[in-house]
Amino acid sequence: MSDTTKTTVYLDADVYRRLKALAAKGGRSTAELVREAVAAYAEQHTRGATSRSVGAGHSARGDLSERAEELLKGMGRQR
Repeated sequence: MSDTTKTTVYLDADVYRRLKALAAKGGRSTAELVREAVAAYAEQHTRGATSRSVGAGHSARGDLSERAEELLKGMGRQR
């Protein structure tokens, strides 16, 4: 465990009892389970964050990626 920060988390008594039972059953500490759960939550909620503009230009055409070179031919040239 590298560079950790201590924090306090308040849990309902029932949740804490269940967490302790899970930890004991798995031979792990409650703190380890909490760290694992928080890491999974953070990963799930920050993964795949994309710009709001991504997907903004839906065209209803399914062949755009196949025709990209053809459609972009001549772009950037002076008229």
